[in-house]
Amino acid sequence: MRSEKNLILWLIGALVVVSFIFTVMLSDELKASDIIKIGLNYPETGPYAKQGLDQRRAADLAVEEINAAGGILGKKVQLVYRDTRCNPKLARENAIELYDKEGVQMIFGGSSSAVIVAVGKVAKEKKKLAFGTLTYATEVTGEEGHKFIFRECYDSYMAAKVLADYLKKNFGGKKYFYITSDYNWGWTTEDAFRKFTGTEDKDLHKGILTKLGTTDFKAPLSIAQEAKPDVLILVQFGRDMEIALKQAYEMGLKKTMQIVVPNINEDMAAGAGPEAMEGVLGTLPWSWKIPFEKGYQKGIDFVKKFESKYGRYPTTSGASAYTILHQYKEAVERAKSFDTMAVIKALEGHRYTMLKDEQYWRAFDHQSVQTVYAVRGKKADEVRKDKYQLDYFEVINEMKGDAAAISFEEWSAARLKVGLPTALD
Repeated sequence: MRSEKNLILWLIGALVVVSFIFTVMLSDELKASDIIKIGLNYPETGPYAKQGLDQRRAADLAVEEINAAGGILGKKVQLVYRDTRCNPKLARENAIELYDKEGVQMIFGGSSSAVIVAVGKVAKEKKKLAFGTLTYATEVTGEEGHKFIFRECYDSYMAAKVLADYLKKNFGGKKYFYITSDYNWGWTTEDAFRKFTGTEDKDLHKGILTKLGTTDFKAPLSIAQEAKPDVLILVQFGRDMEIALKQAYEMGLKKTMQIVVPNINEDMAAGAGPEAMEGVLGTLPWSWKIPFEKGYQKGIDFVKKFESKYGRYPTTSGASAYTILHQYKEAVERAKSFDTMAVIKALEGHRYTMLKDEQYWRAFDHQSVQTVYAVRGKKADEVRKDKYQLDYFEVINEMKGDAAAISFEEWSAARLKVGLPTALD
């Protein structure tokens, strides 16, 4: 009798445990269904780590705003982070894990064109979306472009065109020298600058390649110094650019030549220092100061929120990450679905105003067409007056997106040259 009673009690207990486990599992399943995961595949470490940190900070701010407003189609956004270390192989492995194991709907981030190209290939395989933040090589939306990749920032072609417009007026017919980072972005940036400045003759306008992650540029800088150019183009980015520019200043190169850094932001300028940056020419798609000078209210609000949260100004890296998340949200809501093809359709041709003047997602290549700015480094004493010492740039030239961007004819020719169709697949 006692054994029967014990059996009944055991069965009741087992049912209670099973019921509890089932309830927890159901609760977890319901919770999971209320979440949309998005992957941030960015350089937490490596030569572009500063740009990665700005992306993460701005992305976190965007998610806070989106979730406070009800999420995306009622689902709260959860960011899943992975460190690329600026390594394309690792970035690809991260992307596979993010899409397959984490179940993310979209991946964004990156501060290397080689990285976003690698991620884009995975996105195409998985038929999921990928957005590039800091990825300037023209091939990202050109020869490597496809249906599943979008680029929010400008590209090397646009940057070269706006700055060459200024250089031709002020340094026309002068001798150039290029010190270029040896990967996708470096090659296409040098090619674009040579084209638009008329310095294609490499016997006259010499150049040298450097490895990504170089920690000492004295040797290539000495070669440039011996060549005695009028203009030195440092096709470097992130920590590499900081080191190269600082050493160029220490070697006295600024006294005899105009230094140009094709793509720049406040983090890199600060890394090189006010004296090294003074008078240096560069380009950017956005700077924290531009919204205040132009009266772009959304940009002003973003800068103020970022400053309040992090105690500094955002850079173009953060601005791009922030914009991508809000643009993805809006596209999903226009599509009324998270379906990738529906979201792509909602993005293509869409015009938007976020942190600057109007931009649009061009349908034929998925490039965000936008105003581009050529800038010059301010005097060191002016920089030091700013409370964060991040007021580095004055705008010396600007060009609207349609005037700066590659044309459909040029884009088509580049793709046909490598055997690709003139429509994204």
